[in-house]
Amino acid sequence: MNKQPFTEIDELSVNTIRVLSIDMVQAANSGHPGLPLGAAPMAYVLWSRFLRFNPNDPKWPNRDRFVLSAGHGSALIYSLLNLYGYDLPMEELKKFRQLGSKTPGHPESTHTPGVEVTTGPLGQGFGNGVGMAMAHEFLASKYNRDGHKLIDHYVYSIVSDGDLMEGVAAEAASLAGHLKLGRLIYLYDDNSISLDGSTEFAFTEDREERFRAYGWHVQVVADGTDLAAIEQAILEAQSVTDKPSIIAVKTIIGYGSPLQGTNKVHGAAMGEDNLKKTKEFLGFDPEKKFYVPAEVKDHLLEAGKKGAELQAAWKENFDVYAKSFAKEAKEFTISEDGKLPEGWDANLPTFNVGDQLATRQASGKALEALRASVPWLIGGAADLASSNETPGKPEDSFQPGKFYNRNIWFGVREHGMGAILNGMASYGGTRVYGATFLTFSDYMRGSIRLAALTKAPVTYIFTHDSVALGEDGPTHQPVEHVSSLRMTPNLTVLRPADAYETVESWKIAMSRLKGPVALILSRQKLPVIDQQKYAPAAGNVEKGGYILSDSKGAPDIILIATGSEVHLILEAQEKLAADGINARVVSLPSFELFNQQDKAYQDSVLPPTQHKRLGVEAGVTLPWYKYITAEGDVIGIDTFGESGEGMAVLEHFGFTTENVIKRAKALRNK
Repeated sequence: MNKQPFTEIDELSVNTIRVLSIDMVQAANSGHPGLPLGAAPMAYVLWSRFLRFNPNDPKWPNRDRFVLSAGHGSALIYSLLNLYGYDLPMEELKKFRQLGSKTPGHPESTHTPGVEVTTGPLGQGFGNGVGMAMAHEFLASKYNRDGHKLIDHYVYSIVSDGDLMEGVAAEAASLAGHLKLGRLIYLYDDNSISLDGSTEFAFTEDREERFRAYGWHVQVVADGTDLAAIEQAILEAQSVTDKPSIIAVKTIIGYGSPLQGTNKVHGAAMGEDNLKKTKEFLGFDPEKKFYVPAEVKDHLLEAGKKGAELQAAWKENFDVYAKSFAKEAKEFTISEDGKLPEGWDANLPTFNVGDQLATRQASGKALEALRASVPWLIGGAADLASSNETPGKPEDSFQPGKFYNRNIWFGVREHGMGAILNGMASYGGTRVYGATFLTFSDYMRGSIRLAALTKAPVTYIFTHDSVALGEDGPTHQPVEHVSSLRMTPNLTVLRPADAYETVESWKIAMSRLKGPVALILSRQKLPVIDQQKYAPAAGNVEKGGYILSDSKGAPDIILIATGSEVHLILEAQEKLAADGINARVVSLPSFELFNQQDKAYQDSVLPPTQHKRLGVEAGVTLPWYKYITAEGDVIGIDTFGESGEGMAVLEHFGFTTENVIKRAKALRNK
C-alpha cells in the first residue's frame, strides 16, 4: 500500500464525522457523544484507507467486517454509513434513537444496512469479531485455491475500556490468541473514562501486557488524533499474520468539547451551548445542523467506489474459479445463501423399539449424519464434548494450520462461545452449534439473548437437562433453565422425548434460517417410542405438541409432558385405562412451536372443554398453567435439586409412574 500524506480534506472529514455524530445525539437529547468525538480519527483512517466494502452490496462475501463493539457510540457508525454511501439517508440520522428509525440507540444488524452484528452489552462485539475471524479462516481454508482467494479480508473492531473489562471479552481474546487469528485487528479506544468516571478506580491492570500474554500483537498510538500514526499501526498489524492485533489508541473522550476528558460527555447530550462551542473548536458554523461540506461528501464516497471495483474483480475471479472448481463454487453459493444441500436429511439415524439411549446420544448420532451431509456445519463444546455427545477428537479440532476442521474446542468459555457463535452466524457461509450443560446456559445468556434479538441461526445443544443429572447435585441440576429460555422471544426451545423426537428436533434446527434453537437433552437413557404404535415424531414434533397416544373414547383426563417425562405418562395411560380412566397422552416438545399453530389445531390437541389436565416436567411449574388451566395440576420442581443417584433424585421429587397415576386420579376425582 502506497501511503499518501494526510491533508486538509482528511482533517475536515474527521471533523465532519464528529460534528454529524454530536448533532444526532443533541437532536435526540440522548446518546453518547464522547466516543465519536474521540474515536472519529481512527474510524476515518480505517474506513477511508483500509476497509474493503461496497455500500451498494453490504453483504458482498469478501468484504472486510467492521464491528463497533462499543455499541453505545452508535452515532459514530451511523455517521460513517451515511457519509460512505450506505442506504442510511440523513433523515434517518435526524431520527436517531426515535421509535421506528433505522438508527436505534445501539447498532442492530436487522435494522440498519451495513451494521454487521448487533452489539449492545459491552464485550459482545469483541467476541463477535473473534467468531467472524474464525469463520474467515474456516471458509478460506475450505474454498481458497491457488490463484483464487474467495475469502481474503480482515475483521476490524473498535473496542472500549468497558469492552475489555467484560469477562466475555477475556474469554474470546484468550481463544483468539491461541488460534493465532492474524486477520483480526482491534482498535482500542483507550480514553481511561467509563460511565461513572475514571478507570483508575477499577481498571488499572496493564492491558498491553495482558494482551501480549493472550498471544496478541500489541501496539500503542500515543496520540489518537495522529492519522499517520494510526495508519502506520494498522499497516503493521496487517503484516503480522500469526497473531490477532490490538492497537491501543490513546484518545480523549469528547475531544473538542468543553466537557472533554470527563465522564460527563460519555452518556448524555452535551447541551446546545457546549455543542456550539465544540463546533467552533472544530471549525464548523455553530448554527448549522447536520451539515456535510460538499467536498467531504465527494471525498468519502470514493472508498465505496473502490470497493465496488474490488467486488467486480472478485466476481470475475469467482466465475473463473467456478469453471475449475464447480463443486466447491456450488457449495460456496448455497452456503452463502443460507440454504442447505439437496438431500441433507436423507441419512439421519433410525432406531429400534426396545433401544434405550439418552437424547444426548441420539443428538450425537444425528449431528454426525448432518456433518457428513452439510460440509459447512461447524461448532463445538465448552470442554464437554464427551458429555454433550458432540464430535470431539483432538485430531479433528479447529486449530492453527487445520482451520478446515469443524470441531471447535471452545474450552471452558460458555459466554465466549455464545458470542463467537453469533459472530460466525452473522458472517455467513456457515451453520453453527455450541454445546454445554443446560445449567451453564446461564453463563451465556447475554449472547443467547442477542442471537434471539437478531434471529441468528445458532443451535444450542444443552444436555444434562434435569435433576436426573444426579450426584453433581443442585449446583449442576437445572430446574428453572428450560422455562427461562422459553421466555426469550424468537428462541425456539425443544425438549424431545426420545431418539426420534431428537432427530426431528435437529431437522427443525437446521431448517430454520432465522432464529436460534435450543435442544434440551437428557443425560439418562430413555426408551425409544414405537413409531408404529404411537403417533410418529416425523411431521408432529414440528407442530410443537401433538397427541402421542389418544384415549379410547372421549378423554377423562389429558396427560401432558416433555422430554424424559413423556415415557412416564405413556406408562400411566395404560394403567389408568385398566382402572377405567381414559387418558390422552400429549407430547409437548416445544411450547413456542405449539403456540404458533392455529387455534383449531391447538384445540384439537387440548380441547377447551376438557380442563382435567396434568402436566409433568422435571422443572419449575409456572409456565405450565397456560396449558393445564386453573383446574389442572402439575408435577414439577419448584425448589433446587438434591445430590444423589439420578433415578433416586427423580423418585424423590415424584417423577414415577405411580405418582403420575396417583395425581391423575386425584385430579380426575376433583
